[in-house]
Amino acid sequence: MSMETLADAFHDELRDVLSAERQLTKALPKMVKNATSPQLKKAFESHLAETETHVERVEQAFEETGKSARAKTCEAMKGLLKEGEELMEEEAAPEVKDALLIAAAQKVEHYEIATYGTLCTWAEALGYKKALKLLKQNIAQEEAADKKLSQIAEKVNAEAAQAAVA
Repeated sequence: MSMETLADAFHDELRDVLSAERQLTKALPKMVKNATSPQLKKAFESHLAETETHVERVEQAFEETGKSARAKTCEAMKGLLKEGEELMEEEAAPEVKDALLIAAAQKVEHYEIATYGTLCTWAEALGYKKALKLLKQNIAQEEAADKKLSQIAEKVNAEAAQAAVA
C-alpha cells in the first residue's frame, strides 16, 4: 500500500487495529478459561463483549475513508497474544498464573491505547468526525479496562506474593 498521505496512513492503521481487535476476540475466551480469580474471569468476559463492539466501531470508522473494512494482519498483536499463550502454558500457582494473565492483558491494553491515541489524533487532523467519535469510545473503554486490571492486580499480586511465602 502506498503511504502518500495521512489519510493513507490512517486507513492502513485502521486495517491493523481491526485485525488486532479480531485477534483479541479469539484470545479472550482462552484467558477467561485460564484465569482462576472470579473477578479476573468477569473482567475478561466483560472486555470480550466490549472488544466485539470495538470491531464494529472500527468497521464503521472505515466509512469516512471511502474504503472497505479489510483487516491486515497486526503482527504486534499476534506477538503479544503469542506471549500470553506461552504464559498460560506455564506451570504456576493459580495466583501467579492470574498475575501473569493480568500482565499479558495490560500489555495488550497499552498497545491498543497507543494505537487508538494515534488514530484519534489523525482522525481529528483529517476531519473524520464520525471516526473520531467512534475511536474515542474505543480508547475510553481500553483505558477503563486497563484501570480495572490494575485494581484486580492489587489483590491478585498480594495473593501471589503470599502463596510464595506459604
